[in-house]
Amino acid sequence: MTPGTDDSPQPAPGRTADSARGERRYRFLVTGYAISSYGTFLNTVALNLFVYETTGRALAMGLFMAVRLASGFAAGLAAGGLLARFTAKSIMLRTNIAQAAVMLLLVLAPDGLRTAALVAVSVVVGSCGTLFMVSLRSSIPEMVGEERRSWANSLSITGRSLAMVAGFASAGVVVSLVGYTAAFVVDMATFAVCAATVALLPIPGGGKGDPERERPEGRREGGPAQAPRPARRRVPVALTALAAAPGLGLMVALRGVDALGSSSHNAALPVYSSELDTSRPAVFVSAFWCLWALGNIVAQQLIQRYGRRTGRSVGALGFGYGTCLMSGAFVLAFAGFPLVATAVIALAAGAADGLTEVSYTSHLQTLPGGLRAHAFGLSATVENLGFGVGMVLVAAALDRFTPLAVVGWSHGAALLVAAVFLVRVTGLRRAASSPPTP
Repeated sequence: MTPGTDDSPQPAPGRTADSARGERRYRFLVTGYAISSYGTFLNTVALNLFVYETTGRALAMGLFMAVRLASGFAAGLAAGGLLARFTAKSIMLRTNIAQAAVMLLLVLAPDGLRTAALVAVSVVVGSCGTLFMVSLRSSIPEMVGEERRSWANSLSITGRSLAMVAGFASAGVVVSLVGYTAAFVVDMATFAVCAATVALLPIPGGGKGDPERERPEGRREGGPAQAPRPARRRVPVALTALAAAPGLGLMVALRGVDALGSSSHNAALPVYSSELDTSRPAVFVSAFWCLWALGNIVAQQLIQRYGRRTGRSVGALGFGYGTCLMSGAFVLAFAGFPLVATAVIALAAGAADGLTEVSYTSHLQTLPGGLRAHAFGLSATVENLGFGVGMVLVAAALDRFTPLAVVGWSHGAALLVAAVFLVRVTGLRRAASSPPTP
C-alpha cells in the first residue's frame, strides 16, 4: 500500500487461521492495555491530589505535569532509534515493568523521600507511556495485517476510552475510601497485568535482535576491529519519514496544534465548572468527560462497521474534517448553552476525537516499517510539545480572559491549520486523479 492512499478501496480481508489467531492475540493485548490505562487514569486524579497534599503548593502540580510532558517529549525523539535496535515486545514489556516498579517505589518511599519519588514517577510514567504507545501503534500492521489496521486502532481506542470512564469515575471513590496508597497499588497491579499480557504474546515489530548490534562498536565477529561508525541521528530519520508521503508533515503539524487546543479545554474545564457550580465543581467535569468518552466509543463502533461494509479506512480527509468538528465542538462547550445541549456537544466532541485518532494513526501506519516508528516517535514529541506549551500559555491566559475566549483562540488555531490541511489534501487528490498531460 502506498503511503497517503489509505482510504482507497481495499479487498475484504481473508479470514485465514493465521489472521484469526492474530486478531485473538491482539484482543488479548488490548485487554491488558485497557487495564493499565484504567490505572493510569485513576492515578491522573490521585497523583495530582497527592502532589498537592505532599508539597502544599499548587505550583507543584504544574511542575509535576511539566516533568512528565518533558519526559514524553524526550522519549518521542528516542523511540524510533530504540525500535530500530530492540523488538517492540521487549520495549512494551520493559516499559510496563518500569512503571510498576516506580509505583512500588512511591508506595515504599519514606516521608523524607516522597518528593524525589514523585519526580521519578513523573519521569518514568511520561517516558514509558510514550514508548509503549509508539511501540504498539507502529507494530499494529505486523500484528493484524495492513488491511485490519483501522479496526485494530479503533479497538485499542475503545479500550482506552472505557478505561478512562472507569478510571475517572472511580478515582474519587478509591481515594476517599481507601486512600492514596491503595490507588498507587492498584495502578502498580494494572501495569503488572499489562506486562504479563505482553510477555505471553508473540508481538512482531521493531528491531530484529541482530547480534551484530549487540557487539561493542568497532568489533565484528570473524574480523579485526573496525573504526566505529558514527551514531545515527534520530531527528533527520524522522523527518525523512514525514517526507515519505505527500502532506504527512502538515498532518503531524496539525496534530501538534490540535494538542495545543486540547491543553486549553483541559485547563479551562475546571474553571468553567467552578463558575457553573461553586459548591460541586467536579460534577460538570466528570460528566463532560464521561459523555466525551461515550461519544468516542460510539464513533469507534461506527468506524469498524464502515470498514467492514466498504473495505475502506477513514483516511486523511477524515482526520481533517474530524479535527474541524472536534475543535468547533469544544468551543461550543464553553458557550453557555443549556446542559442538555452541552451534553450533546460533549458527545460530538468525543466522536470527532475518536475519528481523528483512528484516521491519523492509520495514515501513519501506511509508512514502510523502517520509517514508521520514527514517524510515530516524532509525532509523540510534537504532541507533547504542543500540549506542554499550551498548558503554560493557557494557564497564564485564564487569569485574564474567559474560558470561552481562551478555548476559542486555541481551537481557532487548530481550525485554521485544519482548513489549510484539507485544501492541501484535496489538491493532491485532484492532481493524482487528473490525466497526465501529453
